[in-house]
Amino acid sequence: MNIYCGNLSFKTTAEDLRAAFEAHGEVREAKIIFHFESQKSRGFGFVEMPNKDEAEKAIIELNGQLLDGRELRLEEARPLIRGDRSRVKTPEDSIWR
Repeated sequence: MNIYCGNLSFKTTAEDLRAAFEAHGEVREAKIIFHFESQKSRGFGFVEMPNKDEAEKAIIELNGQLLDGRELRLEEARPLIRGDRSRVKTPEDSIWR
């Protein structure tokens, strides 16, 4: 299961995220999303856990808990639907340029 992790501190690393989730089961991957140009954290990331039961338990137990001084906001990640431009405000905001 892929887990969306929001409200992350800009100091949080992928290793920090992995460590928090490993206490609840196997973690296949943990990653922080960075801004393309500035290479600064965008304040969110994803954790992939192969066991759905462990992942659901981790979401329940970690949601709202502090990590690097910020309350984690966790939920099952939703797939990005290609062609969905409802979030695009102007052509400059488009991810398709």
